[in-house]
Amino acid sequence: MYLIIAKQLAGLISVNDPIKDSTQAALDSLRKQGLTIVMVTGDNRITAEAIAKKLAINQVEAEILPSQKNKIVKRLQKQGYIVAMAGDGINDAPALAQADVGIAMGTGTDVAIQNAGITLIKGNLMGIVHAQRLSQHVMRNIRENLFLAFIYNILCIPIAAGVLYAWNGRLLDPIFAALAMSLSSVSVIGNSLRLRTLKLIGKN
Repeated sequence: MYLIIAKQLAGLISVNDPIKDSTQAALDSLRKQGLTIVMVTGDNRITAEAIAKKLAINQVEAEILPSQKNKIVKRLQKQGYIVAMAGDGINDAPALAQADVGIAMGTGTDVAIQNAGITLIKGNLMGIVHAQRLSQHVMRNIRENLFLAFIYNILCIPIAAGVLYAWNGRLLDPIFAALAMSLSSVSVIGNSLRLRTLKLIGKN
């Protein structure tokens, strides 16, 4: 910013937004997970590339108009990428809605939050890392629950159909069948409750 007095240059003020201490750690963690980081901003290219260099971001889309952000998300999706978009402004809302996973900052605008699937209350990017870890554990838990739900049926249905009848004349006792179904439900619920003990570093 230039300070002018009587049409004469009196001073020059330089302003920048400091990078949060947790940002670098968050991006490094996401890279270790195999994710590609792309910086999309409306700021001028010099500023954008300076920030990207500090954060080791190789792909930078600078001087992007609001309508272009949505197009960039669509382009990446057409290239086969699953896109997670993080933003906090009104201009980010269309891109957040288009992305496979929209991530809004709790410190941002209401329209951005409404168009996102995830909201980071404190606006800390480590929240993205925690959300990804949580989603991985949830999906693993779902697969385990499917196994627990089906294993009882896989074992008991053949017995109920009379597989053992030819050898020992036994069929599946209804009491045992009821017990197996109950154990199936208890096993799924118990396994799901393990998520309550999941430890995620920090709270975001």
